[in-house]
Amino acid sequence: MSSEESSQYIIDCFFSSLDIQRKHQEDLECIRKFRLMDDTFMSKVFEDKKCAELLLHVILNRNDLIVQEVHGQYDINNLQGRSIRLDILAVDSTGKVFNVEVQRSNGGAVPKRARYNSSLLDANVTEPGDDYEKLCESYVIFITENDVLKSDLPIYHIDRIVRETGEYFGDDAHIVYVNAEIRDNSALGKLMHDFFCKDSRDMKYNVLADRVHYFKRDQKGVMTMCKAMEDMRKEERMEAEYEAHLETAKRMLNDGILAYEKIAEYTGLSIEDIKSLKEN
Repeated sequence: MSSEESSQYIIDCFFSSLDIQRKHQEDLECIRKFRLMDDTFMSKVFEDKKCAELLLHVILNRNDLIVQEVHGQYDINNLQGRSIRLDILAVDSTGKVFNVEVQRSNGGAVPKRARYNSSLLDANVTEPGDDYEKLCESYVIFITENDVLKSDLPIYHIDRIVRETGEYFGDDAHIVYVNAEIRDNSALGKLMHDFFCKDSRDMKYNVLADRVHYFKRDQKGVMTMCKAMEDMRKEERMEAEYEAHLETAKRMLNDGILAYEKIAEYTGLSIEDIKSLKEN
């Protein structure tokens, strides 16, 4: 390496180091401002089974539920085979499935989004040929920053009923909306209060406060959170690149000149992706 190349290498390393430090400081500032209403932070906090159990106990008003497994930022396939990310996916000891989403904008919690998430759970917990009776009981829970359903209630339970009789239909698919605007002294109100705290010392529930303190104040927890944020940025870049490749493939398909194999070669997509684009 020449003297000039060596100098340039040192300069590049210096600015790269500065960039890393800047991003790290930005991440630390973000972590300090995080609340449980922020989906990235919420997903990490509720990966802990005890936190997830508390969340479900309070929202569903029961204390006998035991969380068997819980996943934050869980990828689940839609009907086209594309991966959709859920904030929280939990399974209890009886096989019931719970999807919990935080929504700060009303548009993310429209009724058909709840219906879509419910259908995703059904499609991913059964195998082709399974008897319909094997479908597990499922809950899609939206915690919304605003009162999306606009009846000034702290919680809304949505279940299918037979309109003529008013009786429960019995499909075991439940949708719940939690209105985070109401933060009174009830168990649910205190939980919603905690969802808006930036400082763990202001929180009502100790199990949540301990977990939040870990990710905001403990060195290991902070580093874990920083890595999660970096992973998220990488995935967002990959998703953006994938969407760009899809758009390129669409234009190539519209031209009608190139074979699937060539389009796949030029875009980096799979032949299955190209065929799916053509079919749709």
